[in-house]
Amino acid sequence: MNTPDTNLLELIQKVLDDNKAEDIVTIDLKGKTSIANYMIIASGTSNRHVASLADKVKTELKQHSYHVSSEGEEKANWVLIDAFDVIVHIFCPEVREFYNLEKMWSSVAEMRKS
Repeated sequence: MNTPDTNLLELIQKVLDDNKAEDIVTIDLKGKTSIANYMIIASGTSNRHVASLADKVKTELKQHSYHVSSEGEEKANWVLIDAFDVIVHIFCPEVREFYNLEKMWSSVAEMRKS
């Protein structure tokens, strides 16, 4: 049975996948932190692709009446989208490699690649 946060999670994953995001990783944070239930980390191929992915995710969420805030669109090498139950990080590959959020969160959460 889908819950509201899994519906949100699946919607975000679909938008990222449909728009050619790369290396999409979902981290289950339930019971591990109070910041969100899930974190999604994905890469775009360029700053323009990162900005486009972020815009498409935000637009789709707003169309489904989810409240969203974001930051990082100006440089578009790392865009953070806070959809409350799900936090989305969209990176350029070199920035993702530098910050390596997957490694930071791997000790506390279960990760799935899609």
